[in-house]
Amino acid sequence: MNKTLLVILSVLLAACSPFSETQVAGSVNLNDLQPLPTPAGHDAVPLRVAVAAVISPKGTVQSYSPLLLYLEEKLNRPVELVQRKTYMEVNELIEHGEVDVAFVCTSAYIEGHDTFGMELLVAPQVNGKTVYNSVLIVPSSSTAQSMKDMRGKVFAFTDPISLSGRVYPTYLVHTLGYSPDNFFARTFFTYSHDEAIRAVTSGVADGAAVDSLVFEFALARDPSLAEKLRVIHRSPDFGIPPVVISPFTRPQVKADIQTLLLAMSTDPDAKDALASIGVDSFVLLDDSAYDEVRELYAIIPTSELP
Repeated sequence: MNKTLLVILSVLLAACSPFSETQVAGSVNLNDLQPLPTPAGHDAVPLRVAVAAVISPKGTVQSYSPLLLYLEEKLNRPVELVQRKTYMEVNELIEHGEVDVAFVCTSAYIEGHDTFGMELLVAPQVNGKTVYNSVLIVPSSSTAQSMKDMRGKVFAFTDPISLSGRVYPTYLVHTLGYSPDNFFARTFFTYSHDEAIRAVTSGVADGAAVDSLVFEFALARDPSLAEKLRVIHRSPDFGIPPVVISPFTRPQVKADIQTLLLAMSTDPDAKDALASIGVDSFVLLDDSAYDEVRELYAIIPTSELP
């Protein structure tokens, strides 16, 4: 046997030999995966959370800061708040994976779900319910009793695709045989519900339609609003604005965040974070909860909506 053949055989025998001296340290349970710790000398990748401008940017920071700090501590990674002026801009962030999680409007969820696969993560539960309404508000001195009485008035919309602040009041005007352009004397966008409330109380607008949850939260914080405003119409119940996840967010991250949010109601450390945004708990909700809103969209002429 020549030397070349001996070398080849030695290599093959070594490759097939068991390494009995190798010791296995620990074990891996594939049913109990945990996030890997950040290696020393490396910065943790921030969790980017977007909050649609249901309330003004300043109000959003004040309300959501305790929740974001809670997530940061529990997930052991930085959490960054991302804000944009419109609901559609937040949807674009989700669509392109520029944020991981977002708190969005109901109509923004429907638009995102039906166009690019925005995923429903959890829904907030408020006073034991997962629904909300659009409420039509006017100054307490106004003689208006319904949307019909708002003809020729100045009306404040919130966001171009807001269900409670744009879509539903447009539907009401449509049932009267008009479009907003030929019904109101003038309309404008406030880009948040608290600013729409402020527009009515200050006399800048004769009326507005706003998210009932925001309105009730505003009343709780400032009871004097009850003397300045009247609700003249309340919509049927709609599926509550949900928490959504980007299609680009990794499944393990999605599972971690979902589990954490669902467990907040039983965690004493989460009490202040939930109270700050006016939520009792987060729960699972099926997409079918938003079908009635889709039916509403089908009634309104596309020319009357963005």
